[in-house]
Amino acid sequence: MIPVERHQQILALVADRGVVSIAELTERLGVSHMTIRRDVQKLEEQGAVLSVSGGVRSADRLAAEPSHLTKSALYNEEKRAIGRTAARQIPRNSCIYLDAGTTTLALAREVVDRDDLLVVTNDFMVANLLMEASQCRVIHTGGTVCRENRSCVGESAARSLRHLAIDIAFISASCWGPRGLFTPDEDKVTVKQAVSEVSSKRVLLSDSSKYNRIATFLALPLESFDRVVTDTHLSESARELLSAGSCELVLAG
Repeated sequence: MIPVERHQQILALVADRGVVSIAELTERLGVSHMTIRRDVQKLEEQGAVLSVSGGVRSADRLAAEPSHLTKSALYNEEKRAIGRTAARQIPRNSCIYLDAGTTTLALAREVVDRDDLLVVTNDFMVANLLMEASQCRVIHTGGTVCRENRSCVGESAARSLRHLAIDIAFISASCWGPRGLFTPDEDKVTVKQAVSEVSSKRVLLSDSSKYNRIATFLALPLESFDRVVTDTHLSESARELLSAGSCELVLAG
């Protein structure tokens, strides 16, 4: 049986059962544990499945972006640790981009005492915090307003970014994995791609609960990032897989 056929059978079993053990896959497909683990790793790199202890399960699919209110109640300790770690990576007199999201808002809280930064953002909560509590210069992208996420999206927001030169872009994600950053909202894709194009360095900020979840649109491949900052709850298998890639993995907390 060729690899493509094995992959199809693995995906069919996982779709039917949710979770399948490595032992069962080796017995059903008549191959070694090593072969199955290579197959699972390949499927995991594609974002199709997720490795668990002794087996494999289907990757979670995100159907819609959670609201700002929903996200603000989740994983706050991890987000604060990610924000503190990311803030230490910002040189003086930098122009940075803070993407829409509660993790980038945690980063914004870590730079309110700085007076040397120019901060570009599409997030109203980030802009309001920095206007009220910091001496940072602030540029808001404008664009089509997304009420649920308190931000601006779409081509008009992307167009404003394309006129800038940004030192570091801190980009958020509702779901990400070995293939990259996914979103169920097509209007967010053009914004993330635009800021990636005009930034000297790109950093993905996301807690580990969003790892190996997928959505309809691939916004940016993981190879487009220079660094990923996530929390220490990321699984060992995920750490090994990501550390073998081209971007630096930083665990906060």
